[in-house]
Amino acid sequence: MAAQPEITQRDLRNRSKEIMDAVQRGQAFTVTRDGHQIGELIPLRRRRRFVTRQEFAAMSRSAPGISLEAFRADQEAAADQEMHDPYAR
Repeated sequence: MAAQPEITQRDLRNRSKEIMDAVQRGQAFTVTRDGHQIGELIPLRRRRRFVTRQEFAAMSRSAPGISLEAFRADQEAAADQEMHDPYAR
């Protein structure tokens, strides 16, 4: 993995628009003060809300098989099967 470019605190202050535009495009930076690394400026990961049908199908092809019997047994073991009346004394 390539090292992130270093920028000084002064560069960040003086070139903030240019640097923030680069971060928005995916670039990360290490910020320095007095020659010492003090932090990282990294883009946020964007969560995808939807997956296309084709992506889902591709992911599903490599998924492990599921035993329906084992799945039901796990559900039975985890669920409380008793009916409880919350108003009973």
